[in-house]
Amino acid sequence: MNGDRSSDVLKVTVMARSKLSLPLAIVVVLHVLLAGHVYAEPEMDPYKILGVTKRASQAEIKKFYKRLAKEWHPDKNKDPGAEDMFIKITKSYEILSNEEKRANYDRYGQMDDTQPYGNTHYGHRHDSFYFDESFFNFPFNSKNHRDFADSKYTLHFNQYVNDVVPDSYKRPYLIKITSDWCFSCIHIEPVWKEVVQEMESLGVGVGVVDVGYERRLANHLGAHRTPSILGVINGKVTFFHYAVAKEHLRQFVEDLLPQRLVERVTDKNDLQFLNSWHELNKPHVLLFDQVPAVPLLYKLAAFAYKDYLQFGYVDQGLSETANLQKQFNINTYAPTMLVFKENIDKPADIIQAKGMKKQIIDEFMSNNKFLLAPRLVNQKLFDELCPVKQFHRRRKYCVLLITGDEEIFSFGNQAFLSFASTNTREVVRFAYVYQRLQQPLCDILTQNKDSVQSQPQVVILERRNAAGKAFFKPVTAWNGSEEDKQCLQEELQRLQKDPSILIHDAMLPELNNEFASMFIIRWIYASYDYLSEVIDDILHNNWREMMPLLSLIFSALFILFGTVVIQAFSDSSDDKQTKPKAKDGTKAENGSSGSSSTSSRPPKKNFVEVTELTDITYMSNLVKLRPGHMNIVLVLTDASKNILLSKFAKEVYSFTGSLTLHFSFLNLDKHSEWMNTLLEYTQDAMQIDADDDEGANRKMDYTGYVLALNGHKKYLCLFKPVYTGEDLDSKSSEDEGAASGGRSRSRSRDDHPPRKSNRARSISTLQIHHKLDRLGLWMERLMEGTLPRYYIPAWPGLDKITPNK
Repeated sequence: MNGDRSSDVLKVTVMARSKLSLPLAIVVVLHVLLAGHVYAEPEMDPYKILGVTKRASQAEIKKFYKRLAKEWHPDKNKDPGAEDMFIKITKSYEILSNEEKRANYDRYGQMDDTQPYGNTHYGHRHDSFYFDESFFNFPFNSKNHRDFADSKYTLHFNQYVNDVVPDSYKRPYLIKITSDWCFSCIHIEPVWKEVVQEMESLGVGVGVVDVGYERRLANHLGAHRTPSILGVINGKVTFFHYAVAKEHLRQFVEDLLPQRLVERVTDKNDLQFLNSWHELNKPHVLLFDQVPAVPLLYKLAAFAYKDYLQFGYVDQGLSETANLQKQFNINTYAPTMLVFKENIDKPADIIQAKGMKKQIIDEFMSNNKFLLAPRLVNQKLFDELCPVKQFHRRRKYCVLLITGDEEIFSFGNQAFLSFASTNTREVVRFAYVYQRLQQPLCDILTQNKDSVQSQPQVVILERRNAAGKAFFKPVTAWNGSEEDKQCLQEELQRLQKDPSILIHDAMLPELNNEFASMFIIRWIYASYDYLSEVIDDILHNNWREMMPLLSLIFSALFILFGTVVIQAFSDSSDDKQTKPKAKDGTKAENGSSGSSSTSSRPPKKNFVEVTELTDITYMSNLVKLRPGHMNIVLVLTDASKNILLSKFAKEVYSFTGSLTLHFSFLNLDKHSEWMNTLLEYTQDAMQIDADDDEGANRKMDYTGYVLALNGHKKYLCLFKPVYTGEDLDSKSSEDEGAASGGRSRSRSRDDHPPRKSNRARSISTLQIHHKLDRLGLWMERLMEGTLPRYYIPAWPGLDKITPNK
């Protein structure tokens, strides 16, 4: 490029000599040289691009970078220059976030270690987002020229489902989605290669999915564009949304891991941490190191062995950890790892190395997965401690103490632990079990038929197959005495010479999972992680990918708010209709009750809506009443209408909250024929004063009767008036077959003179008012379902209720 510019300068000079004067030629030459010098200057300043000063801290740089990256991301910003600007922002942050590169730029004005920023061979577009010499090695759909990852890490659908997903519960996976015709995939290849080499050495799984050959797997993962990078842990897929840089990918892998893997331990909480071995039934591991952050290698090891070990980290640079370092004589020049089992004062094992490798840590963890005498808390632990016999030379014997968790057993349990700590034979494993929590297993091993907790006992067993068959022998009752220890020692020596001493055999049941209650906590954590993932996807996905989800959300909101608005308008219209009708109807509580449609909602005002049972409302309020609904009908006359309705409303007001009850009234002056026809089916209930000859010839007065009508099942319940107050000769009878109360004690209108005195009218009014005195109690029995029911073959026809014309 410089050579081309020299030839241009030469041409200009020749032209100047031939056509221009010497001074003008000199000016032209200087102009071209100055232009070349300006072109060589850095085209972009990373500080200006990020909008920070040279004194800005790393926190400020990171803050400005995140804001600009979100603003100029090509998926969100449709400006034609958004991609170029995003590349500049990413490259600038890569320089300024690295102290060495930042110092190099501040001192020499260079964006990297070899050449000034903007003085590359391919221009400003190709020098930032990993455009390098590999651009000219684009594979162009050549299967034989794929990058290094395609051959070693390529994943297929079955391999992902059968291998990667189960393995992701022990280590996270980093997967790249690519294709042969993906131009952008070439840009991230150098960084991807560097990250893969580092992550794989730490124990992270790596995979590559070629969309052209594994479209099914790509769709299963939800990857619809290339390139994409995602993480898989515990079977869950998480997408990487930031600029492809080594620091970002490393942080992405670290963020995949659960946040509660490693506990910070200091001089204040060390005893609490180590003493939890009994509750958690796990050994505890402590790592001493001088870095403030927990190393990623240690976090990955903690995730891989989280079911077996509890992990803690001690920062040696803190003054709050000085006592711990002194107590265990920790060397400050190299990381040190200690494992504690039942004895928290002395570590059971220790390793110390300046550069700990994954293989060393894995071997250390595998050798210390169990306590000296762990408690059997689930079937998985039982299978690992006491494996099934495979070959004669691989026999494993389990010495099991059946005991309790009460304080009286603590001495014997401690003596058993002391005996187990002296064991040096690999073929013998020691464990104990709480009889109260594993009763089925203990009943078989102790041959206890009554399922009653017995005294502690030691049993030696050998498992023969996975179905549960085992040979065992109860050795001795155990209280921790020296005689018990001696007896157990002798039995173990005999077992080494003659395995046939295990004379009993049985099928062992599966152990109860004593930590099953912790599932609720794990479910809460999983729900939190899932919600975090959903929110993260909403923030980073583009609008096209979000359209299905947004459509679903808006549809749900439309249905929800539409229903609320319609209900609100419906309520207001019902209120408007009720008010004018209440003027014409009868009042409740304050003297009136509306004749509007049957109420189906709890009362919002101090009145009861009562519908008159006529030929218009007969079908809807009775014959075609919905299943499970009942109509409570008050029988009245024109003369007693206002008094009875007012009393009726007061008695039933507390029951109007039920959505299955409707309230109506029947006017005997109009529909007495319907009442007579209906009560013909309830003759047993209507045997009223049969021995009273005078009453037999008198017309029946049904005023004050209340009928509970079930239109669907065709039955009714009957309330007969109850007289109280000044009518002392009356008797109380509801609908339980009592004889009195069916006939009014007051005289009929035909027997009275045309005019009554004021006193006579007041007494009659009082008697009518008291007819419904016990209606509330009857309603309670109706709701309880304890009232007698009178079934009828069919409701009286419409002609029975149509008034005679």
